[in-house]
Amino acid sequence: MPIVKKELMKKMVFIVEKTGTGFSAFAEEDRYPIFTTGKNMAEIRKNVMEATNLWMEHKGLKEVTEKDVIIRLDLAQFFEYYKVINASALAERIGISQSLLSQYANRIKVPSEKQVNRILTGIRDLGKEFMHLELV
Repeated sequence: MPIVKKELMKKMVFIVEKTGTGFSAFAEEDRYPIFTTGKNMAEIRKNVMEATNLWMEHKGLKEVTEKDVIIRLDLAQFFEYYKVINASALAERIGISQSLLSQYANRIKVPSEKQVNRILTGIRDLGKEFMHLELV
């Protein structure tokens, strides 16, 4: 199926998975045969952008920016990579059971889309707070 420029206006989603040596990422949609690896999340994001723009250039399409790309991790990998975030404290902050969040983080239970959005909103709100914080 040919790719038209209008279709590229929506964000490209890359699934990131933990490997024995770091991380791998691949485009969620089969029509984008783009994949890469990296040692950490910063490197994977940089490599995703580079691989995507090489493919876009090859196809004669417009370069994408960071705003055009979504990096997607499952909850277990998120908490494994971002160990600095305490899952119990986050659960309390967003008003869900610590036990339930732990079960999601350990792949014992699968969260609903609503629960994933609730958790992600709590994480993003925390990030916004950090952006406006100064230490003395």
